[in-house]
Amino acid sequence: MEAAGHPVYMVPALLTESAFSQAYREYLEKAGILDSRYRAQKLDNGMVALPVLEEKLDVSIQENLLENIAPGSSCRKTFITNPVLSKKGRVQSPAQKLRMDLWNLLESYGVTWTENLARDLPHSWQRHGDLIVLREDCFCDSIWKKLGDELWSSVACSLGIKRLAKQGHVLNDGVRSPNVTLLLGDNGWVEHVDNGIRYTFDVTKCMFSAGNIVEKQRVATLRCSEEIVVDLYAGIGYFTLPFLVHAGAAFVHACEWNPHAVTALQRNLELNKVSHKCRIHEGDNRQLLLHDVADRVNLGLIPSSEAGYYVACRVLKKHTGGMLHIHHNVDCFLSKHEVGKKIITAQNLECSRRTIWRKWAESTEAVIKTILHEIHNTVWHTSIIRIDKVKSYAPHVDHVVLDLECRPLP
Repeated sequence: MEAAGHPVYMVPALLTESAFSQAYREYLEKAGILDSRYRAQKLDNGMVALPVLEEKLDVSIQENLLENIAPGSSCRKTFITNPVLSKKGRVQSPAQKLRMDLWNLLESYGVTWTENLARDLPHSWQRHGDLIVLREDCFCDSIWKKLGDELWSSVACSLGIKRLAKQGHVLNDGVRSPNVTLLLGDNGWVEHVDNGIRYTFDVTKCMFSAGNIVEKQRVATLRCSEEIVVDLYAGIGYFTLPFLVHAGAAFVHACEWNPHAVTALQRNLELNKVSHKCRIHEGDNRQLLLHDVADRVNLGLIPSSEAGYYVACRVLKKHTGGMLHIHHNVDCFLSKHEVGKKIITAQNLECSRRTIWRKWAESTEAVIKTILHEIHNTVWHTSIIRIDKVKSYAPHVDHVVLDLECRPLP
């Protein structure tokens, strides 16, 4: 509801005499029915309206109040118009504060607030220290453009930050560059601390894969002392740094063809004091001149790192072999025929997904074994050590990682 251009808020309440209000309050609060976001309202006729959660209120509650809690009282439902927030209710979430501040900003320009504008506000965002990246599906209404930079200054003030950016679609440029526009501030460089490792990068030039945290933590627990690792898709160092800082790798060859990611990777190696144990190979890893050097190869590109299989097999030590960590997006959509064969439960669904992962892993293993034989002209033994999910990439699409051990036979 709106009156004279101002929103009118109404909350349900129970109305009783002032003499019985404290007994009512104690009972309603204990029963979880009192709406603690708002203050009770005293009326001129000696009555008090206590705000309640209507979905928890029923006839038995009112009967108990009248018969047992406060005999002799009267009790009826009512509404409090524009209730005053309680001390607890005045503690606003960032989204609530943003909404109120923008409502006031539009009012100062004589613009009437609407629910369409409310729906156009961001309800979640990525925070990087004093910089927030907004989702692409907010502030799309043409009215916001008329406010210019004042809008972004107001948003930053509401959210307690100094810099603001907005996300767009990831660019299909071969290096998955983010399409992020800086709205407020002079640069997009931010820093993250993840599992004791410092990462710095420019949010307008590089992506940060926060969803890979479980896999990064697992890599950090691997025992890689005295091992040479080749990271074919290093990015800003998502896996290169855990290999060096926590897993104890002797040396890492980090391959990356996005020049902006290379700049960030160089900074991150220096920040974490491991630059002396890493060599960056900039450019297309298919042109990599290394061979016969790696105890372990990381292929962390999604949706598929298949383009790196040949290089990975070539850089493995030809006399001792090693481990491949292969990332891939696996389509786990079940056909109607498969669904019809069994009752789908959470357990059955997980089992079906793992079966699909296994089929992909076995197919990949066969491809790798063929490539190894082609390169080295010897027979190799391969073994699937582990297949696990890193994260859900999209509905019915799982980002999984395969640990494939590859050893040459005598």
